[in-house]
Amino acid sequence: MTVIRESRTDDLIQPFQIDRFALRGRLVRLGPMIDRILSQHTYPEPVAAMLGEAVTLAVVLAGALKYDGIFTLQTKGDGPIRLMVADVSTEGAVRGYAQYDEAELEAALAEIRGAPSVPRLVGAGYIAFTVDQGEHTERYQGIVELTGTTLAECAMHYFRQSEQVQAGIKVSVGRAGREGTWRAGGMMIQRVPPEGGYGPLPDDVEDGWRRAMVLMSSATSEELVDPDLPPHRLLFRLFHEDGVRVYDTHGLEARCRCSRERIERILRAFPADEIDDMKKERVVTVTCEFCNTRYVFDEADLDRLGEA
Repeated sequence: MTVIRESRTDDLIQPFQIDRFALRGRLVRLGPMIDRILSQHTYPEPVAAMLGEAVTLAVVLAGALKYDGIFTLQTKGDGPIRLMVADVSTEGAVRGYAQYDEAELEAALAEIRGAPSVPRLVGAGYIAFTVDQGEHTERYQGIVELTGTTLAECAMHYFRQSEQVQAGIKVSVGRAGREGTWRAGGMMIQRVPPEGGYGPLPDDVEDGWRRAMVLMSSATSEELVDPDLPPHRLLFRLFHEDGVRVYDTHGLEARCRCSRERIERILRAFPADEIDDMKKERVVTVTCEFCNTRYVFDEADLDRLGEA
């Protein structure tokens, strides 16, 4: 990912460390990036908010990994929001989209009392995390049932069940300012295993872990998304008594990987008779599910693809 050294407060990952208790963390702050992703489609407010949480969580988790490729978070459930996908490249390119049933969503929202939750909107299903580093490497994938009222809780359940890693995660998504633009923030803290390079740990390391979880929980939703509160200042406010240390931030941007050339490669893989059927429509339009960009192919384009 791109390293940023200037005083940028939006669309970044801020790594940090609490040496005393062998804790590592990442603070994520998303502004124009998350607003662009959520505004590219006319999602109903609850769907956009849930997708915003998925994208923010994907960025938080990707920031914890060493990989060269694409990290993908995917949810699939039997609720109104059928599917959500968010992915993050090592260069910091982020994208995401959601599929939902409008009628089921309206019915669910009519019955909800309080804030929409994963059980109400996504339903029973699973959350999956995939690391794809290219065709010559083995893909890593972890899958766990959706257990929790928020996606952050579902991810923490995954760590408890699958990775044997202690981790705390907090995510906030909402609208801000006069224009009501989307903003998001997230934080994750992990315990470093003994082989992480630390010397002897203090006797109160368990108390330190619990203390860090309480302090992270004390960060308000407004603090997590506030553009006027620099990430390093928020971290100092929360953890200064335990000696928090920050590192270079990594930049993020909303950038889809779709292109006309990529769509053409997909169409070329179709059998000749199917391309002939497409020609009967005179014009074929392919819309990217992520960024909503439309690619139009006329008869001449399809002839050319059929001859390739």
